[in-house]
Amino acid sequence: MHVPVLLKQAVEYLQIKENENFIDCTLNGGGHAKEILKRNRPEGKVLGIEIDKEVFEKIKKENIERLVAVNENYSNLKEIAERNRFDNVSGILFDLGMSSYHIDESERGFSFKKNEPLLMNYSGSEPTAEEIVNQYSLKDLERIIKEYSEEKFARKIAQRIIEERPIKTTFQLTETIRKAVPRHYQQGKIHFATRTFQALRIETNQELENLKQALPQALEILEKGGRLVAISFHSLEDRIIKNFFKEKGLELLTKKPVLPDEEEIKSNPRARSAKLRAAKKL
Repeated sequence: MHVPVLLKQAVEYLQIKENENFIDCTLNGGGHAKEILKRNRPEGKVLGIEIDKEVFEKIKKENIERLVAVNENYSNLKEIAERNRFDNVSGILFDLGMSSYHIDESERGFSFKKNEPLLMNYSGSEPTAEEIVNQYSLKDLERIIKEYSEEKFARKIAQRIIEERPIKTTFQLTETIRKAVPRHYQQGKIHFATRTFQALRIETNQELENLKQALPQALEILEKGGRLVAISFHSLEDRIIKNFFKEKGLELLTKKPVLPDEEEIKSNPRARSAKLRAAKKL
């Protein structure tokens, strides 16, 4: 089950009133959307966008009243809203990153803790991580590992991947990374494969590009005075959101990112890297 991160804070910054409409760009298990729907009764709706068909089917089966659920990529946000005649939008939420389902149940290779095929894709239309690992040039592999995860051993890892090809499973990739990095690095606080797995997931799903495309559309759709709330899980996403809010001259509701408290991290360790930023359209 996917536990929504920073739920109380997201709802607080959206300032939900009765009969208002909201968009949840990353529906996942519906945690945030359900909380919004409790507060925008009796006529308010939520347009919920979910890229993953399997996740979408699960939430669709719940038949949640006043939820307009759509199985698409939020990079097409404006078109999705127009097609569903969804207007008068008071707030838009982005809860980025993968859901617990992807790590625990999807069997698509999102975690280095299980031996699974190297897929890492959300919708099935993207190239798989296996294709990236086995077909990208040394230069491109090094670039994505360095850029998307700030991995200091990016070149060594990329070189080792080239040497060990073909690589088809998560355990094969983890072992390849282990051979590429120094012993002391393998004993650090963060697992030595974390950053490379993150970089491959971002590249596979074009996560940063999708976010860059969606944010201007979100601003266009929002009513004047509407609120934009974004929860990110790594510094690259957070930087994109922070810069966008500044460049567009939005009223910043969070001068610094809001972080989960100790209690939330204790009950949901995956929340530890979450950062929430909120802004208002003037």
